Amino acid sequence: MAFIPLALYIHLPWCIRKCPYCDFNSHQVPSQLPEKQYIQALLEDLSQELPYIWGRRLESIFIGGGTPSLFSADRIDELLAGIRALLPFRPNIEITLEANPGTFEQEKFKDFRAAGINRLSVGIQSFHPKQLQALGRVHNQTEALKAAELARYAGFDNFNLDLMFGLPQQTVEEAIADLQQAIDLQPTHLSWYQLTLEPNTLFYKHPPALPDDDLLVDMQIAGQTLLEQAAYTHYEVSAYAQADRTCRHNLNYWQFGDYLGIGAGAHGKITDAFGQVTRHQKHRQPTQYLQQVALGQARSDSQILTASDLKFEFMLNALRLKSGFDLTLFTERTGLAPEILQAPLDLAEQRGWLSFQQNQVKTTELGWQFLNQVIQLFLDD
Repeated sequence: MAFIPLALYIHLPWCIRKCPYCDFNSHQVPSQLPEKQYIQALLEDLSQELPYIWGRRLESIFIGGGTPSLFSADRIDELLAGIRALLPFRPNIEITLEANPGTFEQEKFKDFRAAGINRLSVGIQSFHPKQLQALGRVHNQTEALKAAELARYAGFDNFNLDLMFGLPQQTVEEAIADLQQAIDLQPTHLSWYQLTLEPNTLFYKHPPALPDDDLLVDMQIAGQTLLEQAAYTHYEVSAYAQADRTCRHNLNYWQFGDYLGIGAGAHGKITDAFGQVTRHQKHRQPTQYLQQVALGQARSDSQILTASDLKFEFMLNALRLKSGFDLTLFTERTGLAPEILQAPLDLAEQRGWLSFQQNQVKTTELGWQFLNQVIQLFLDD
């Protein structure tokens, strides 16, 4: 079997409060956060996964949520120490922690850095007070502006800022002012993406007034021009990075690498020694998750992917990359012959959606405008 990188995703499911646009598995933090019990459960969860990945080492770790920065630095230190005892790390492993500006504390974040976190992803979303209120964020404008300064003070030379556009009643000028403010803070990475109304969210049930499609296109074009002028490379649909600062963990997803998922509601994808690919999911509700881990049954679901699943899921991820992919990667990550892609590739090329030269498949500028339709071509009837 070809070498397939292995990453680890860790889900910490609690937030100060649920944002109206959020469809992630997040829950309002209880009066007493069960930090120690949950960390112990995560390590037990990981122990239960070890038979599936014997002999492999971790390329990256991403601690997401929820709001992982609600946890104390001591507990994050305990978690990482426990993982190191169970799995080998590659020498320059990328370890990311998600944080919100309202949870930034100078000394706490220095301790996160000392524990081994070497990359932060900070959920700003907007710098505008009106938009922060509309989005239900718990931080204010001042805290948002201070986030980058505090990250650097804590010793982080690699950090991402999350920012959205297409916010309720947002103008093009306001969206670009937000983005310029983020660029001025000089993060090494920017995630800049459109607000969408996801099912099972408050915004979906009670939709706010959002900019129309023409305004959204104007925002996107102006923003991408601004990011290019500021030397941020657009390497994925909504990801922009300074030189050599792409997110290795997310690239592993988009290149269809393997990843373990531990924590309430976490997902994973693992390829075994025979090339069989399995997806797994953990119990979503934190209380049930803790109970099931104790019983040795952290997984709530497990599914072996068919050839049809593999083809579609690979393309769903890989076509998000601006640089595209080589067909040899498709075979390495799925075990399938590239000929299985030929008919939809030909059709997409005829429509001007994909370019296909010397084994390299790449989405065209026109294809970016119709990306969902492009991906659907690889879905079997």
